[in-house]
Parts: sequence; C-alpha cells; structure tokens
Amino acid sequence: MKANDIRTLTTAEIEQKTKSLKEELFNLRFQLATGQLDNPARIREVRKAIARAKTVLRERELGINNG
Repeated sequence: MKANDIRTLTTAEIEQKTKSLKEELFNLRFQLATGQLDNPARIREVRKAIARAKTVLRERELGINNG
C-alpha cells in the first residue's frame, strides 16, 4: 500500500489498518518460526506498510501536509 493511498483514509481507518498489519506480521513470524512460511519477502512488505501508516499518522499529528 502506497503512502498516497494511506493518506486518503481517515485516521481511524489508518489505525485499524495498522492493527491488522501488526496481526499479519505476528502470524508471518509465527509461520517463519514453525517453518511454514511460503513467502519470506511478505514480512518486509508488511513491516514497511506499518511504517508508512505510522508516518502518515505522525504527519497528521504535526500538521504536515504532504501529498
């Protein structure tokens, strides 16, 4: 998910998306530990998506209008 896509969401939607991404990351790490992970690159994608969402939330807190 791109940062511009995240910026179109409301703050509550971004927080919900972050929560679901964190749950997915937990599940991916669990699969990695048990040897059931099919796509290891997905862990990196999810981590970056969480970071993007948190960045947009922080920009809103600071009143920065990017995009």
